[in-house]
Amino acid sequence: MSGQADPSLDSSTSPDVVAGSDPRAAVRPHTPEACATPSSPDPSTGVDHAVTEDGGNDVDPAQLHVPVMRDRIVELLSTSLHRAEQGYLAGGRGRPVHVDGTLGMGGHAEAILSSCPHTVLVGIDRDTQALDLARRRLERFGERVTLVHAVHDELAEVLDGLGHPNADSILLDLGLSSLQIDRAERGFAYSVDAPLDMRMDQSDGPTAAELLNTADADELTRILRGWGQEKFTDRIVRAIVTARAAEPITTSGQLVGIITEAIPVAARHQGGHPAKRTFQALRIAVNHEMATLQRVIPEALERLAVGGRFAVLAYHSLEDRPVKDAFRSAASDSAPPGLPIVPESMQPRFTLVTRGAERPDGEELARNPRSASARLRVIERTKPA
Repeated sequence: MSGQADPSLDSSTSPDVVAGSDPRAAVRPHTPEACATPSSPDPSTGVDHAVTEDGGNDVDPAQLHVPVMRDRIVELLSTSLHRAEQGYLAGGRGRPVHVDGTLGMGGHAEAILSSCPHTVLVGIDRDTQALDLARRRLERFGERVTLVHAVHDELAEVLDGLGHPNADSILLDLGLSSLQIDRAERGFAYSVDAPLDMRMDQSDGPTAAELLNTADADELTRILRGWGQEKFTDRIVRAIVTARAAEPITTSGQLVGIITEAIPVAARHQGGHPAKRTFQALRIAVNHEMATLQRVIPEALERLAVGGRFAVLAYHSLEDRPVKDAFRSAASDSAPPGLPIVPESMQPRFTLVTRGAERPDGEELARNPRSASARLRVIERTKPA
């Protein structure tokens, strides 16, 4: 299956600025603080509490969300932001811009803003619940924060709308947030029975249940085999088609039962939960994740300022492969093989900051077991386009 989403399922919305003020507002210059790694979030430091679904005010987003490889990401991105802050304080440029294209609950963004005091944030997310939590978490940074309800492949449109020609650092964290995993009603988890939604933006597009009940067998096969790499695809698709003919499939519990019965008994206790790959495939299809990733990578590279860095956290090979290929291509020259001297016009405009994908260390894994599959790649622009 190609990396393009099915056009019949695709939908788009214009970016909607939902919080923050003009990020270009001036501040009184002073010597910048070192971009040090921040300490762990503490509710006593001013992080507001998030509103729970019943309207309560007793959930701290810092406790809900542990950012994956936070300290390493701050270390790598603050290098470019610190250089840009020096230029800003010298009067030679505007305030540095950090774009978090998958803001989530704002854990990475909070760390960047704490470490680089003259940097402004453009936070993009399609999940309105996450944006609400992030807004509360980042409120103490005031005018330095602008949050936008959009998909990350609208990055260029968002920057244009805010008057930013370039970004000094960009982060994409492609994994599900703790909010999406832990809230049963979102339908992402196969461990609890809940409505099959799986939309990252619950205001837009068909749900996983709608996809399951309307897609033909060929389309379901493409989704499960392509995005889930499910070796029992044919068995599972036949079982889904049979089950939905009797009654619509509307909950995760129904789907888990169908999958479990469809696969061989011996396979039900091997390789993790039997529904894991099917749920991954449906989530990717519902949210057009691979299509948006293919679009945002060249956009982000194009909008990166000279000296700026672009970091991507991926969690499985389907996500990591296009990032790896795009970064390798961007950091390579365009000269024909065998040319003794590479002309200036053909020299690479980017350099790889990480050699291969960095993985979480033991300390990170102990603190945040959900980071186990994370792969971090970072690239830096060294020459203008």
